[in-house]
Amino acid sequence: MTEGPERWWVRRPLAGDVLFAAALVLVEVAFVLLTPREFWPRQLPSMLAWSGLCAAPVALRRAAPWPAVGAALATLAVPAVLGHAPTTQSLTFLVLTYTMAVHRAALTAVAATVLLWVPVAALNVLTPLDTGLDVGPAYLVLNNLLTALLAYAVGRAVRARRTSLRVLRERARAAEDNQRALAEQAVADERRRIARELHDVVAHHVSVMGVLATGARRVLHRDLAAADEAIATIEDTSRVTLREMRRLLDVLRTDAEPAADLTPQPGLAGITALVEQVREAGLPVVLEVADPVPTVDEGVSLTVYRITQEALTNALKHAGSATATVRLGVDGGGLTVEITDTGRGPEPGPDRIGHGLVGMRERVALYGGTLRIGPRAGGGFRVYARIPVEPAGTVPA
Repeated sequence: MTEGPERWWVRRPLAGDVLFAAALVLVEVAFVLLTPREFWPRQLPSMLAWSGLCAAPVALRRAAPWPAVGAALATLAVPAVLGHAPTTQSLTFLVLTYTMAVHRAALTAVAATVLLWVPVAALNVLTPLDTGLDVGPAYLVLNNLLTALLAYAVGRAVRARRTSLRVLRERARAAEDNQRALAEQAVADERRRIARELHDVVAHHVSVMGVLATGARRVLHRDLAAADEAIATIEDTSRVTLREMRRLLDVLRTDAEPAADLTPQPGLAGITALVEQVREAGLPVVLEVADPVPTVDEGVSLTVYRITQEALTNALKHAGSATATVRLGVDGGGLTVEITDTGRGPEPGPDRIGHGLVGMRERVALYGGTLRIGPRAGGGFRVYARIPVEPAGTVPA
């Protein structure tokens, strides 16, 4: 992503100010080239060197402002050596005055301005340079004083404007966040209201189906026509209930969640295919299934599948060169799943708990189970979950 000039200038103050100092030297070169040749300095390269020396403090104006002020004061001896003051010296004093006024508090900025310009005024009075103009020291002092005040005033005005814009941006951001929160809250409240209404409708339909089923069972051997009519009504009511439940799920789904598809949810039977996919992705996995495995509700089956999927995905991401084992079995009336690997595991740290591990805990807690996640004693990582079930039969491994 390409950075804008202002962002680049802010992020790299030293590099930007070095270019700024070079630009001041180029300004002086332009001034020299625009004057008649008979007024050019006798030693042009020497003049450029002294001009660069006078502009050097500008390169430190934001990275080290007070050393820059000290360096600028040190260049006051240059006019005595050259016999004239380089243009970059005056520009440097203006830039430093402006910089201190913009980036420092009022008292500090005033102190820097006084420290910069009082020695200049003293030199104008004690050792005035021959400028070729018929002006006295008082004029030079007044001119420098007005120049310093102008640079300081512009700097303070820019600082005030930046502060005002910053406050306005913060207020606008806060107002936008507040408006967004209010809109989201209104949508959430409306969704909850609709969900309650749909819940009542679904509950009513389910109750009707229960009553009709009871009546159909009682008259089944006495009046087949009445039983058939009751069962037909149950069929129609179940379709209406299913449609209402789908609408209820649509209402409860957040905007960030994808729309539901019509593919069946995976379960215990899908773990074998899941293990094969992980093997193809590069992680050797061994699947150990106890025999027999109890028949469980679809929700429990889906929970075990998701736990296995999340654990193997994490092992594939963090274990490195390792192997993994998935054990599915029964332990005292509970369905257990254990996923272990021999890798290095995720990096330690308080912020390493992701949404996947939180989702595991929520799923297991929904069925009153237990979940243990952590490093293994012999190295690697271990995920163990146990979900209480009531076996109603068996399915093949």
